[in-house]
Amino acid sequence: MGRPPGRLQGRIFQMRASDAFLKSVDAWRRKQPDLPTRSEAIRKLVEQALRSASTKPTSTRKAQKASDLADRTAERLVDKSIPPEEQQRRKRALIKGPKEFRDIREDMPKSKT
Repeated sequence: MGRPPGRLQGRIFQMRASDAFLKSVDAWRRKQPDLPTRSEAIRKLVEQALRSASTKPTSTRKAQKASDLADRTAERLVDKSIPPEEQQRRKRALIKGPKEFRDIREDMPKSKT
């Protein structure tokens, strides 16, 4: 008889999982148009996570590009008649943003106050 056609041929992998985890996986797989098995659902979710993890350098590049753009824009806005140290202080203040909003930024570590 053998295995059904179209199935993955690979190594067997076993793991322990909580009921809450399995319920989450089952809820996710029920929303999929092809209703994958639990094993297929876990495999798909892991593959999605690995793909998104490999795109982190793109996010880093985008963050660097945004930082460079902010730097150039702040450079144009800072008064050139003041001393360079004060120019840098003002530029940093512009890039950091108002104090009222710093705590809600998710891309920055929380300040230690």
